[in-house]
Amino acid sequence: MRILVTNDDGVRAPGIAALVRALARWVEGHGTEHELIVVAPLENHSGASSAVGTVYERSALHYERVPIEGAEDVPAYGLDASPALSVIVGVLGGFGARPDVIVSGINLGVNIGRSVLHSGTVGAVLTGGQLGVRGLAVSLRVGPEPHPWETAASSALAVLPALFDAPRAAMLNLNVPAVPLAELRGLRRGWISGAGIIKGAGHQPSLDPVAPSRRQAVGGPFDGGADHGIVRLELGTAVPSLESPSPDEADSDAALIAAGFASLTPLLGVRDDPSDAASALVAAALDGARLLLAP
Repeated sequence: MRILVTNDDGVRAPGIAALVRALARWVEGHGTEHELIVVAPLENHSGASSAVGTVYERSALHYERVPIEGAEDVPAYGLDASPALSVIVGVLGGFGARPDVIVSGINLGVNIGRSVLHSGTVGAVLTGGQLGVRGLAVSLRVGPEPHPWETAASSALAVLPALFDAPRAAMLNLNVPAVPLAELRGLRRGWISGAGIIKGAGHQPSLDPVAPSRRQAVGGPFDGGADHGIVRLELGTAVPSLESPSPDEADSDAALIAAGFASLTPLLGVRDDPSDAASALVAAALDGARLLLAP
C-alpha cells in the first residue's frame, strides 16, 4: 500500500512533520506492507482549493528533497506547485509508482463548513479522488500553543485503515478539536455545516489620493459615491459556541468540534448531477437555446 502525504501549509510546516512521523512509526510496525512518500508544496498554499495554476505557461516544475525531522528515512519532496498539482504529479508518476492512498495535512485550522470548498488540504484529496485515488484530509483546530498535533495524528491513524479496502476515489474529511488526546470525546460523523470564517463585507471609499481624477465622494459604488475604495471583511470563527447550534445542527462538523469531538465527513468530488431537478433545468436551457442558436 503506497501512501502519498501532502498538505497546503508547505512541506516544512509542523503539521505535515507530525503526520509523517506518526505514519512512519505506524508503517514500521506493519513491516514492508506499506510505503510512504511525501510530495507537498514548497510554499504555503492555504485556501488554494483544487487550483493548479497556469500550467500551460511552464513545462517543468522545480522540486527539492526536504528531510522531515524525526522521519529522515521517508523520501520527502517539496514541489513548486499547489497541493492539487502536487497530487497530480505524484499520482501520474512524477515520484515513482502510483499511490493507493493520499493523506493531506495536518492543517492548522479546521476545514469545516464553507472551508471544505476552499481548503487546499481538502482540495488535494478531491483532486486525488478525480484520479481514482482514495484520500484522507486531516485538520486541527487552532488553539493555544503547543498545538496538540498528536491528537490529530492519532485520529488519522485510527481512521486510515478503513480507506485501504474502500472503493476507488473514497474520500474522508477529518477535523479534530485542539485538545490533548486524553480529552478527546470521541469521533463522530459530521455533516457539512454552513459555517464560514468570512461573516460579512462592507464597502468603504478609498482615501488614497493617487488617482485624484476618480470620484472619491463618501458613499458606495451603488449610490453615486466612490469609484474606487476597499471592501473590509468581517472575520470570525467557523466553530460556534456550545450554545449556538440548533438541534438540527447538533451533528454538523462545526458543532461536533465545538463540543470536543473529532468530526469525520465522507466527501464526493465533482460529478454530474443525476437528479430530476437538474435534468429538468438542462432540458429547459436546451429548449431556450434552440430558439437563439437555431441555424
